[in-house]
Amino acid sequence: MLARLNQHYLTTKHPEKPTSCRTISSGNLRTPRVIKTIALAIGGVAAYGAYCIFRRPDSRAIVEADPSKKTLVVLGTGWGSVSLLKHLDTSRYNVLVISPRDHFLFTPLLPSCAIGMLEGRSLTEPIRRILSKEHGSVKFCKASVSKIDYANRVVHINSNDKVSFDLLVVGIGAENATFGIPGVKEHACFLKELEDAREIRQRVINCIEQASQEQNDTELERKLHMVVVGGGPTGIETAAEMRDFFRNDVQRLFPKLSDKVKVTLVEALPSVLQMFPKGLIEYTESKFLAEQIDILKNTKVKRATETHIEAEVTQPDGSIKTEMVPYGVLVWAAGNAVRPVVRDLMDQLPEQASSRRGLLVDEYLRVKGTQGVWALGDCTATRYSATGQVAHQEGAYLAQFLNNADANAGEDMARSQLPPPFEYTHQGSLAYVGDGCAIADLSVFGKNMPFAGALTHILWRIAYIKMCISSRNQYFIAGDWLGPAIFGRSMSTN
Repeated sequence: MLARLNQHYLTTKHPEKPTSCRTISSGNLRTPRVIKTIALAIGGVAAYGAYCIFRRPDSRAIVEADPSKKTLVVLGTGWGSVSLLKHLDTSRYNVLVISPRDHFLFTPLLPSCAIGMLEGRSLTEPIRRILSKEHGSVKFCKASVSKIDYANRVVHINSNDKVSFDLLVVGIGAENATFGIPGVKEHACFLKELEDAREIRQRVINCIEQASQEQNDTELERKLHMVVVGGGPTGIETAAEMRDFFRNDVQRLFPKLSDKVKVTLVEALPSVLQMFPKGLIEYTESKFLAEQIDILKNTKVKRATETHIEAEVTQPDGSIKTEMVPYGVLVWAAGNAVRPVVRDLMDQLPEQASSRRGLLVDEYLRVKGTQGVWALGDCTATRYSATGQVAHQEGAYLAQFLNNADANAGEDMARSQLPPPFEYTHQGSLAYVGDGCAIADLSVFGKNMPFAGALTHILWRIAYIKMCISSRNQYFIAGDWLGPAIFGRSMSTN
């Protein structure tokens, strides 16, 4: 009986059961489909986001000036002026923006651009793109202002042309302060414009290329010595970015030169980063020591030549010692000075006679001694620091006033419907100190809180991404930060 059952089982065809291998194979067939679906969904969202960022704005019909409206002339395309334009109800005025620069420049990240971490396009936003979103008669004129004639309410541009104004906002910033030191203007690199960053980059790379072929040890040492003058945030970040560049990129491509490259920071005061608390200053100095960045404090530059600077160093006992510091590249980040056109306007107004640092303004940002003229940012002399954060808040404040003021009033319209006086709200100070670390002095619940380290560097990047005035800038800057992290900085001078 048992033998008959066995024979029946052997001769009967049974359906094959799926093996575990086939079960896994079936799952493998489904998994790529799921992944592909998710990838397509993410790609679609990214593509739509890129489309929203880079699509051309709808063409705005050109609106001619309305004779019944006042002409508001805005000088400059910096932090204060752009903040004003973005918050202003431009339909209330005939707005004309005048500037030799046809774009807004995100100046806090210029040190990163100078050493190749960021591309120049990432820091700029075309001013016409900003104005295209405004209503009413809004025009841009690319020109340099040669004189502001307050008595006749005329702005002279390009030497010969004139533009009349009813209301005027001066936001043309400041120029680099050389303190009359011989040779600085001729031999140093500055860091206020995009062209300055490109020049620094070219000089640094040219020095490295020349040093790779140099036979003379003294000349080799000079060409590989980068000197930064100025212990403020710009100078600190420039020195830190340079050291990162030499350690991470020059060492990889020029291994024989990496241990010969030197960065020195020169500061006339007893301490760097005067606006930061003592603990963060000490952290920065210790970080620079670890990164082999020399800090020469109490050191005043007296003269600059093509190959070296002559400096006077105040010794601990009070004596003065003169030193010659050779350099390959000299970067000057030692403060601001009044532009000639602003100085000329100050000379026209008796109320400005006591000022040396810029236009004196009242608590409503009105230029003292004028009617219907305001000033923003670095061209003013106020109790606030010359930062983009201050100018941005000033621009938003002035826009709120102009939006609520009686646009049909006379030249003394600024005296009617006065808002509360301008008060700057400090959000915090940030600085990159190298090797993936940063410092921050942030206002938290009304108290200043110090932060430092790698996590603060992440906060530093997030803060600057948030400060960008357009999604386009945010996209480019984020991409630029990712590129060097994978491929390194470019060693090309282009």
